[in-house]
Amino acid sequence: METIKYWYLRNHELFTQMNETEIKALCVITGFKRAHKNEIIYFSHESVKRIYLLKKGVIKIVSSDEAGNEVTKEVMQPGDLFGEITLSRNVSPESEFARAISDEVIICSFTLDDFEKVLEKNPAISLKYTRRVGDKLKALENRYADLIFKDVRTRVIEFLKHFAQVNGKVENDQLIVKNYLTHQDLASLTGATRQTVTSVLNQLEKENKVLYSRSQITIPNPAEFR
Repeated sequence: METIKYWYLRNHELFTQMNETEIKALCVITGFKRAHKNEIIYFSHESVKRIYLLKKGVIKIVSSDEAGNEVTKEVMQPGDLFGEITLSRNVSPESEFARAISDEVIICSFTLDDFEKVLEKNPAISLKYTRRVGDKLKALENRYADLIFKDVRTRVIEFLKHFAQVNGKVENDQLIVKNYLTHQDLASLTGATRQTVTSVLNQLEKENKVLYSRSQITIPNPAEFR
């Protein structure tokens, strides 16, 4: 287990400047979890606050209201950070959880106290972490701006292209990715209704710009997908 932790931490962008001894010391305070599809990984109201590093697989961050309605807020991919990334100990009024949506998910985690000690001892890691959080906040700002300035078709295309580029592979000049997302997930992520997203996907298929099924997304001509 310690060997597995070592290699997952060693290969994460945050810890590349740490030497072997420092990484091994980090393993002692690092949690490790392997999860399978549809398994819940964390809840925002857990008593022990943690920072999570996604090493393998895809998860979605979901919030739910008092009526129990679920809304997909983000899709996390290998290398992403989630959990209490602002290092805040305040209890969020919003109920939020993370669910594995790929067949296998592997995560490492730190309690907030342990992670803060790591940042205090390693200014270089602290700087990298600050930048990562800043990039994440900037991405959220851009998403809100897109809701104002871009139409649903553009938002759906840009999301699918980015998702496929990060998680997929090129085969015979086509960009192909395993699909983990429902139409409702896409609607939540692009600020649209499920009916509108379905209409956009149907139109894109008619134009041969995307082939969308429950199991796979294929972009026949990535360079022209816009």
